[in-house]
Amino acid sequence: MSETQSRAILLLEDGTVAEGFAFGAIGTTTGEICFNTGMTGYQEVFTDPSYYGQIVIMNAVHVGNYGVIPEDVESDSVKVLGVIAKNLNENYSRKRAEGSLDAYLKKNNIVSIHGVDTRALVAHVRTKGAMNCIISSETFDIEELKRRLAETPDMSGQELASIVSTKEAYEMGDANADVKIAVMDYGTKQHILKCMVDRGAHVKVFPAKTALTEVKSFNPDGYFISNGPGDPAAMDYAVDTVKEILKEDKPVFGICLGHQLLALANGIETFKMHHGHRGLNHPVKNLLTGRSEITTQNHGFGVDPESIKNLIK
Repeated sequence: MSETQSRAILLLEDGTVAEGFAFGAIGTTTGEICFNTGMTGYQEVFTDPSYYGQIVIMNAVHVGNYGVIPEDVESDSVKVLGVIAKNLNENYSRKRAEGSLDAYLKKNNIVSIHGVDTRALVAHVRTKGAMNCIISSETFDIEELKRRLAETPDMSGQELASIVSTKEAYEMGDANADVKIAVMDYGTKQHILKCMVDRGAHVKVFPAKTALTEVKSFNPDGYFISNGPGDPAAMDYAVDTVKEILKEDKPVFGICLGHQLLALANGIETFKMHHGHRGLNHPVKNLLTGRSEITTQNHGFGVDPESIKNLIK
């Protein structure tokens, strides 16, 4: 660490304090602290709309070492509210990179801190659970930071999907494709859409609060309920839309928040997880094929298994 680096401070809701160095924009930011176990893919994480409202701890020891590139983004801007890491690197080695992570975070006005013991911090969050935190590289008065942190709303009950959703409908893929998919955008990742297009689908992406009558005018063969941020139980408008979609008797599939909205639309409850589940390398057994598939996970809420059991009785 250079002695010329600016100071930064991290304060958790339970009073835990960590000091480190500033990276990215100079300022103050608050949000719910969470962590991602991926060893790579930091730009995809930072631009994933599902992280809106959160400050993410990156478990990898070095973050920023391969720079940034347009192909790695999942949305039109950085969506995390802050970054915590052991080492945030300004220098990068990838020849295809178009700039440094430091410049990228400054451009997106993202306040970050590094030089902290992320192993201890992640262990603390795993034990104590999700909570709000504040990072500042301009204010170091603990009492003032506590006051500002106390004003930060809890993630439970927050409806954030409509904030990150597209403002205008747009289309991707061949308009003459055999399969047309209507996407309800509650914070979708661009590479999810690309996967559909690469497999021959024509997709149309609709803003979160689009009336189903408008979506149906696209005459889709199926519906995709996207991932996104916030509490699914706070999205009555989306649950009502999904209920209407299910009456269409067409294929419907959802990821992350979309999966939780499908559950709520079927009378199954969701719940706030203790500390969430976020990573880029989680093996999941496919019960249809018996094979293990490597998956990306990012959710702070889950579908209540007891609610499913009660529904089956």
